[in-house]
Amino acid sequence: MLKQITIYLIAPLALLQLIQLDHTNPKIDPDIELKAPAPVMKLLKNSCYDCHSNETKWPSYSYIAPISFGVVSHVNDGRKAMNFSEWKNIKDEQKIKRLKRAIETVKNGRMALPSYLDVHESAKLSKDNKKVLTTWFEKELKILEAN
Repeated sequence: MLKQITIYLIAPLALLQLIQLDHTNPKIDPDIELKAPAPVMKLLKNSCYDCHSNETKWPSYSYIAPISFGVVSHVNDGRKAMNFSEWKNIKDEQKIKRLKRAIETVKNGRMALPSYLDVHESAKLSKDNKKVLTTWFEKELKILEAN
């Protein structure tokens, strides 16, 4: 009986490993990347870029199913929501929407995702970090809205 239970649990997990997901990073064009002050870039690269850029650092656990399904999905969703590596290619109207959403999510503590912070504690934004980011997002938003 224990042998059957083990087979029914282990076999599906082993078979899931055969499903390989795309863990690539699209090529980065430095001419279209976000340009921001050094303190802002440091925070973005530390806390946001794994999901919101083409510079994802794919950890070893992101290749193990079923965890890989969630990680790849989060990165794909993050890049769709806001991709700092393609910032200059985004139309101003879309940038405005994305900046407003970024301000809200950072202020409300909804970014980074709790599941990400469980593994990447250093990505957690302090109150001061949130202020730096939201201040810069708000400044960029005002510039775009003035145009």
